[in-house]
Amino acid sequence: MELLSRAWRTDLALLAGSGSIVEHHGTYVVVRTPDNPTFRWGNFLLLRRAPMQRDLDRWLGLFEELLPDVTHRTFGVDDPTGDRSTLRVFADRGFRVSVSTVLTADEVHHPRHANHTAQLRQLETDADWEQRFALTMACYADESGPAYEEFARRQAEAERRLTADGSGAWFGAFEDGRMLSGLGISRAGHGLARFQNVETHPESRGRGLAGTLVHHAGRHALDELGVRTLVIVADPDYHAMRLYQGVGFSSTETQLQAELVG
Repeated sequence: MELLSRAWRTDLALLAGSGSIVEHHGTYVVVRTPDNPTFRWGNFLLLRRAPMQRDLDRWLGLFEELLPDVTHRTFGVDDPTGDRSTLRVFADRGFRVSVSTVLTADEVHHPRHANHTAQLRQLETDADWEQRFALTMACYADESGPAYEEFARRQAEAERRLTADGSGAWFGAFEDGRMLSGLGISRAGHGLARFQNVETHPESRGRGLAGTLVHHAGRHALDELGVRTLVIVADPDYHAMRLYQGVGFSSTETQLQAELVG
């Protein structure tokens, strides 16, 4: 299936690069991540367009057939101009639907409130990657528990694999050896690079760490990875939108998702 959305194009490229199985069919794509079955956006169907009400049961049946070992039901829709009404058929059946904003930039500049004290560098050692995992656990403390910890651990391992061949990197902002903010950026085909998981420790927010790190990683991608366009996806109602716009990103499309957790 030929993809219209740069968000989904880069999502699938990163998933394939980190070990997920991505299969293209005529009107849909199936994504499987066998070693992380609770990863909702690593085990899903991407549809060319939102189904009609009469067709949703058929898609649910196909999902169960293709992904029999997962308990959730997650669907993406490859409509970069869609909105919440596009997903009404899912919402009417109890799915949680989301419309994220896709931002792109061909250049980046320093944020207005840059942080000049933290050390910005790539993650390299086992200890660095252990700090990357600890940062995620601190940012999502409300979801703590053995199941989420296992999921986050596997995600960190997949992210590390994605950087192993030099097509991407994971950066951290450190003070006194402690990682306070982090993100990933990777080449994702068609001259694109995609940001991943911009996170800042709850105790260190509001200090310009994330914006400074986005600029630093963006320059790395443009200068070292040979890409032309940077892509980042954000919740339109979250304060991070202003952060990204503050270093040169602008909204260019939407990304549509529907999920039903079993």
